[in-house]
Amino acid sequence: MKNVNKFLGIGALSLMMMACTTNPITGRKSLQLANDQEISAMAVQQYREVISKAKVVKGTTAAKSVQNVGLRIKNAANNYYRGIGREADITNYQWEFNLIDDKQVNAWAMPGGKVAVYTGIIPITQNDTGLAVVLGHEISHALAGHGNERISQAMVAQYGGAILGSATSGQMAAIFQQVYPIGAQVALLKYGRGQELEADEMGLYLMAMAGYDPRQAQPFWERMEASSTGNRPPEFLSTHPSPESRRADLQKHMPKALEYYKASGGKI
Repeated sequence: MKNVNKFLGIGALSLMMMACTTNPITGRKSLQLANDQEISAMAVQQYREVISKAKVVKGTTAAKSVQNVGLRIKNAANNYYRGIGREADITNYQWEFNLIDDKQVNAWAMPGGKVAVYTGIIPITQNDTGLAVVLGHEISHALAGHGNERISQAMVAQYGGAILGSATSGQMAAIFQQVYPIGAQVALLKYGRGQELEADEMGLYLMAMAGYDPRQAQPFWERMEASSTGNRPPEFLSTHPSPESRRADLQKHMPKALEYYKASGGKI
């Protein structure tokens, strides 16, 4: 029995190693055990529920900017993935960008490309470049498979090796609801600190690829920090790194971001 358990343990470890995914932009490895198509289907259903109950803003300058900036960054990401032969990674993404009338200073993304921006964050973005910081960050959460990673972590924590490759639809649905709460509560979803750091880095590169000046990221984050009420930061910053850590990371990643920006036709 001991040898059998050892064998099963090695098998589970091997499956987990095979399930590791490497981000083609940041190089970070993450465990992604879950089925992306199942996750995306549940995300679409959840997103539709949120949108149906929210006041979606249409036709305004801000709403058009959310659409235009989102599509521009999405197209830049598509070009990048296609250029490195990884277009299959994003074939099933069905992108959607909506502005929701809500005073919360927040924005979020769900697996498969469903993105929402709240009107409360628009005054802080100030312009399309500031909005590109936000949308680059959120699009990165989706492209990096952070939803799959969080679900996979929950699968392993709750079920261990027994869940590997054999999760039932009911188990998947239950875990999905833990990671992405029902209805409006999805706005409160929290990614891990490592995932937020990766979204910061990847988002910086994506906005630069799309022709937005990455040097404007730091002023945006400074405005975001200044918008904090008392000791309570905006929900958008609740799991993010400290301002000092973000400043250091932006400085570290800026040379590479500027290379992407210059390649897109931006002026250095």
